[in-house]
Amino acid sequence: MPGGVKIEWSGKITASNPREHPVLIVGQLRHLKQLNYADISCKLNPDVTEELWLSAVNSLVPGESVPLVLRTAIATLPARCSRHSAPARPYAISQIISQHAHTVNHSILLVCEKTELYASASAIARSYPLFWRRLNLKGARRSCWNPSEVNPIPQPIVTVDFLLVPSTANNGCDESIWKNPATSLLDTNLSEEDLSTIKQTADAIRLTALIVDTPTNEMNVDHFLEHIKDVGHEFNITPTIIRGEELLERGFGGIYGVGKAASVPPALAVLSWTPDGATETVAWVGKGIVYDTGGLSIKSKTGMPGMKRDCGGAAAILGAFKVAVLAGFKQNLHAIFCLAENSVGPDSTRPDDIHKLYSGRTVEINNTDAEGRLVLADGVAYAQRDLGADIIVDMATLTGAQSIAVGKYHAAILTNNEEWEDATAQAGRAAGDMVFPVPYAPELHFSEFSSAMADMKNSVGDRNNAQVSCAGLFVGAQLGWDFPGIWLHIDMAAPSYSGERATGYGVTLLNVLFGKHSKRQILQDLAPNFTCTSKASPAKKMCRD
Repeated sequence: MPGGVKIEWSGKITASNPREHPVLIVGQLRHLKQLNYADISCKLNPDVTEELWLSAVNSLVPGESVPLVLRTAIATLPARCSRHSAPARPYAISQIISQHAHTVNHSILLVCEKTELYASASAIARSYPLFWRRLNLKGARRSCWNPSEVNPIPQPIVTVDFLLVPSTANNGCDESIWKNPATSLLDTNLSEEDLSTIKQTADAIRLTALIVDTPTNEMNVDHFLEHIKDVGHEFNITPTIIRGEELLERGFGGIYGVGKAASVPPALAVLSWTPDGATETVAWVGKGIVYDTGGLSIKSKTGMPGMKRDCGGAAAILGAFKVAVLAGFKQNLHAIFCLAENSVGPDSTRPDDIHKLYSGRTVEINNTDAEGRLVLADGVAYAQRDLGADIIVDMATLTGAQSIAVGKYHAAILTNNEEWEDATAQAGRAAGDMVFPVPYAPELHFSEFSSAMADMKNSVGDRNNAQVSCAGLFVGAQLGWDFPGIWLHIDMAAPSYSGERATGYGVTLLNVLFGKHSKRQILQDLAPNFTCTSKASPAKKMCRD
């Protein structure tokens, strides 16, 4: 396993000694108060007595932690949870784990309700990144735990146990109304299927974050394609790959124009899952700019660091596709990766150049740093024209304006369907990958791309006029405003990373949103309560169950 700790997931409490194995117990205060000491004594004996446990729990307030003994603590999640936030409080789980991180074997005991399990486990997974290039004090490189290395570092193992508490009507928004019920747990075990889904999702989140965290000298288009091939090989899928000059020959002027100046040529890659009995075709399209200098409209010296993360959308699509197929996705599913490095060189696209996209539309380039929409434009057009997709989702770290519009914890969603807009926001809260809508009004915003020379420009005329919506509309325009299917655009620029680390955003969102197409019960239960289809009435393009 490359870098990071090894995570072992357990559906029931495993015994350990806190003297040798630090323990972190995490949950909402109202859930922790539901625990009997007997339920968790095997994690705390012999140092933490029942008296000490009760004293610690009774002294806790929401959002704080209390040490029990050396390196063993109990931590509570915030009590407040607004209607636009995820009930599992995944952001707080990640923060707590980072504060109590250990470099030795340790345990986490997560106490939660079943409906919060998937998002909570995913928050734990993203707290343990895989990518490292540090040296230890002896000079051993911390890139992998390889016994053949000189002075190898033992790979730490974190064991994650779950305790499920009964669901209550109170969602935890007002801790003051909760009284200590002193009840025992109703269900302390998970099914093997649930546990398998959690593990597979965690692995996919960490893979997604690994790709985004890895610098471009180790994660260029060639390297990204190897990851795609590895996932394809796992399912006996041979990816379709179009790259280099072939892109230009076949009309992919967006991807080619963005990546043609780089030493490693750009590519369009597709993984296709086509199970028997499928009646719908879903396409997930990811922006995979492995590095974005801004091209000739070059970024500043402070604006360029971190641009290795511009492949976050494509990385999320890869991780989500892997989980979906492992979970038995019941419909046709195509993962489309639009890969390029937006570099500077003699072959760079110039402002004023005009490119013809795969949709047939021409684009006058007025900003080479608005490149993500160009590669996505080719990707969604391919999904429509060549794959016949009924539902198209594009995911991208597209605009800096996204965090200004909806903040750093939520992605922005733009869609041609109101019911899918609501469903995506609901799925985001259940999955822990939160989403908030931005206006969909092509008649008001698309004129920002007016060009006297071509069908459109690639960057807006007025940067103060709904930039996030406009950027998405550029992509949607390639499908046409009369596209009869469902189109969703997810701009996840800000939530794709936290601090200097990738979060693996998008993996859980897509699998919960399309949970009705999964064979896994935990995903079906979390999925929005609507018919996940494009075949519906002209008014809303779908019907409720």
